[in-house]
Amino acid sequence: MALQHLTDDQIATMTRAQKDEWWFKNVFRGDMAQLTLRSGLTGFLLGGVLSSTGLYIGAKTGISLGVGLTSVILAFALFRALHAAGMAKDYTILENNCTQSIATASGYVTTALISSLPAYMLVTGHVPPGWQIAVWMFLISLVGVLLAFPLKRRFINEDQAPFPEGRACGVVLDSLYHGEGSEGMFKAKLLAWVAGGAALLQGICGEGWMKLIQFKLLAMDKWAGMTEPWHLHDRIDDYYYAWAVKAHGFIPSILGTDFRTLGLRLVVDAALIGTGGLMGIAIAASCFLGAFINFVFLAPLMIQVGDIVPRLGANGVPIPLNRVEIVNQWSLWWGVTMMVVGALVSLLAKPEIFTSAFKRKDAKAKADEPKSDLLKDIEVPLWISWIGVPVVSLLGCLATHYFFGVPLWLTIVSLPLIFVLTVICTNSMALTSWTPTGSLSKITQFTMGALDRANPGSNLLPAGMTAEISSNAANLLSDIKPGYMLGGKPRHQAIGHVIGNIAGVLVCVPLFFLLFIKTDANGAINVAGMVSDQFGFPAALQWKGVADIIAKGLKSLPTSALISMGVAAVAAVIIEVARIVTKGKSGLSAVAIGLGVTLPPQATFMMFVGALMFWYMARKHKKAPGSKGHRIWVEGMEPICAGLISGAALMGIGDAIIGVLI
Repeated sequence: MALQHLTDDQIATMTRAQKDEWWFKNVFRGDMAQLTLRSGLTGFLLGGVLSSTGLYIGAKTGISLGVGLTSVILAFALFRALHAAGMAKDYTILENNCTQSIATASGYVTTALISSLPAYMLVTGHVPPGWQIAVWMFLISLVGVLLAFPLKRRFINEDQAPFPEGRACGVVLDSLYHGEGSEGMFKAKLLAWVAGGAALLQGICGEGWMKLIQFKLLAMDKWAGMTEPWHLHDRIDDYYYAWAVKAHGFIPSILGTDFRTLGLRLVVDAALIGTGGLMGIAIAASCFLGAFINFVFLAPLMIQVGDIVPRLGANGVPIPLNRVEIVNQWSLWWGVTMMVVGALVSLLAKPEIFTSAFKRKDAKAKADEPKSDLLKDIEVPLWISWIGVPVVSLLGCLATHYFFGVPLWLTIVSLPLIFVLTVICTNSMALTSWTPTGSLSKITQFTMGALDRANPGSNLLPAGMTAEISSNAANLLSDIKPGYMLGGKPRHQAIGHVIGNIAGVLVCVPLFFLLFIKTDANGAINVAGMVSDQFGFPAALQWKGVADIIAKGLKSLPTSALISMGVAAVAAVIIEVARIVTKGKSGLSAVAIGLGVTLPPQATFMMFVGALMFWYMARKHKKAPGSKGHRIWVEGMEPICAGLISGAALMGIGDAIIGVLI
């Protein structure tokens, strides 16, 4: 059935009481199952699995990918199949919506594990216990949930704000349940087949999986005399270099620096291809351009002039140059400048995000507030937020102080700024589906850094609080939008969001320690190998770079790095102004160019290949609706990308775990 909604004229003239009454009578489905045991459990399990893929992709690319549509399609297919087999009742549309809310909340809560927290560990060398990280993450995310519901009544009930991403999810849900029944199953099968192929490829490339199969299951080390398991190298240029060493063949270099030192490798990675497809051609091409400028031109030149040199290790032996050293010593500075300046220019170019967040749309709205709340039994009571926000915020401040050594007064001082920036971020999500958490968190980072330059945690952790609180509040409202469109109970989605936060924390904190935190020969925990060619942690490097600038100032940097920062700042302004003037038609993104500097070049190349492939196929088939090509490459683009990411990521995580256990 067609989704009902108010007209622009009704939105402008009706009071909130009238809008609530219209919604209650025309949209609300009070008798339909929503937060049930099976929807909660399904969301919890899907959220745990999908959040782990988000952690994996985030550590590789620095990008947080939403899992809402993936969870919608998977839950739809699962219960449609169980219903067909007579094993369960069919899933209601509101149960599915609740499941996606839980699953997406699981993904949101893990962003700190790819940004502020690893940056804190890299800067200080201190790795807090996992339980402390889990408690901190949950408390901060809970503040975001509690802040969201007073804002929900304003942005969704009264202003009827668009929330484009949330609305798109509502439209997809409606089409699955009220459109052609075969369409939802087709997308689910497409996702499953692609995920299976990506998993197979990742398994063949995984040394852990091959060791498990060849040595533990087939015992080939005993009867075949194998000493090392065979696996397909994901760096496929390894085969060329092995031949070149034996045959004294050509080893490619730039200004005398080996391609491998610069990180210019050729890899096969299905997850990165899917990520590129979701990024789009403009962003992926901008990332590739940043990597190309840095690693093909600037880095070899800086190595030649001596501004990037091998450092001495703890034993006095020089550490060979590699991509991570190149980024940390020199490239990080101009890359971070591009990202920060570009994000701020883009944010400041949208003054309505600031102005409309703090003004009432209707001057008489206050006088027309409902005397009795028609929705009091289905909305989250406001007293929970009025009491919960200060209490949980104080607990979050205490946790930040005791777990990370941030002065208590500084955490409390940061709260008003964090709350104001959260309102701005929520308003941005309402208008554009864009959450400027990166740029807003930098405001907190620089402000707190000005108050306390001695302790890196004093700027990193309050900024991390900004990112987590604002992200959870804004994304929860985006999740509530489809529930509002479909007639669901907001109270159920709030509970679901908390369930999702718990699932994400329980799965991803242990996984973070298993994948990225190593112990040395003496059993001491260290973060020396956290950043690698496989996991570049570009978001964490950006946060670390800003913290280093705050702590050390610019005088410690080479002159060439300072010049590059100045040029990058000017270029970022020009690029973003061009995007604004041309309404996005200029294509380039300063933030994405800077991101390309911190990513491994092999990753940017594969994301560009993925984006180019999907762009070409969509362009080829978009003018033929109804055709098989249109159904697969246009309508099925997101399921294909989700399949590539989830299949490869889950097998990659499994390979890493097997490598630790065997």
